[in-house]
Amino acid sequence: MDINLARTFLEIVSSHSFAQAAEQLHVTQTAVSARVKTLEELLGRKLFVRNKAGASLTAAGEQFVRHAMALVQAWEQARHQMTVPPGRRALVTVGCEISLWQPLLLDWLLWMRQGAPDLALRTEVGVAEDLLERVAHGTLDIGIAYAPRQRPGLRIELLIEEKLVLVTTSPTLEVPQAADYVYVDWGPEFAAQHSLAFPELSSVGVSSSLGPLGLEYLLAVGGAGYFRQNVARKYIKEGRLHRVPGAPEFLYPAYAVYAGNADMKVLEAALAGLRQVAAGNPAKPRAARPAKAAGKPKPSSPSSS
Repeated sequence: MDINLARTFLEIVSSHSFAQAAEQLHVTQTAVSARVKTLEELLGRKLFVRNKAGASLTAAGEQFVRHAMALVQAWEQARHQMTVPPGRRALVTVGCEISLWQPLLLDWLLWMRQGAPDLALRTEVGVAEDLLERVAHGTLDIGIAYAPRQRPGLRIELLIEEKLVLVTTSPTLEVPQAADYVYVDWGPEFAAQHSLAFPELSSVGVSSSLGPLGLEYLLAVGGAGYFRQNVARKYIKEGRLHRVPGAPEFLYPAYAVYAGNADMKVLEAALAGLRQVAAGNPAKPRAARPAKAAGKPKPSSPSSS
């Protein structure tokens, strides 16, 4: 079977629309319809019901989802293995959400250099939804994201019980002021909780969608803002940042997402490395342990510090 048929099927499942699937695949809607027709003829079953709202799966379509994912993942894994450089047994690709990559990815690369030197590595940084889509389609082995959505065929494993904490460059600050506050967009859940806790900070002079950029700006000009505890810790220890007493904390856990049918002989070492660096042991490779799938990620909730 043409692998593009399975890819097209999954794109429609994801977008619930033939038109949006055509746009994502850079083909005409006629081509998408033709591919679906060919696939339905091969399977002898109708896969979609089209209506004004878009496209919904039939019972046969629901059953075919996991098979389509397995087909695409198997093809991508085979294609990746053809690009493995001499002297390495396999290639592992890891993608990390923009707000979580530092210092996790660098620490992981250093760990893998000692712990799994026989693996070729490729790292990427991107938007969570795009990363998870690629994991589902087999073009990415592991995606690291905050509060990922449950998807059929994917495993979700908690890596870091991270927190967002309010820090300031002033050791005497007790209440942050809008004039010198740096707002970082840590996602919709954080935005909702932050708005409830600090309605007076709903409009500030400087905001950023990138945590590292916001932190560097804060350190350069002074002020206050919410940043990841594990990243802020070293600056607090150096005396460059200070925790604001009594300020609420917000949960910001990181999860590793990978295919349920992945080749664990390859991924075990990569996951072991991620667990170790997430636990604060970047330079101490240990033997890989079997992967455990976590349940549905718990939503973030504020707690008093």
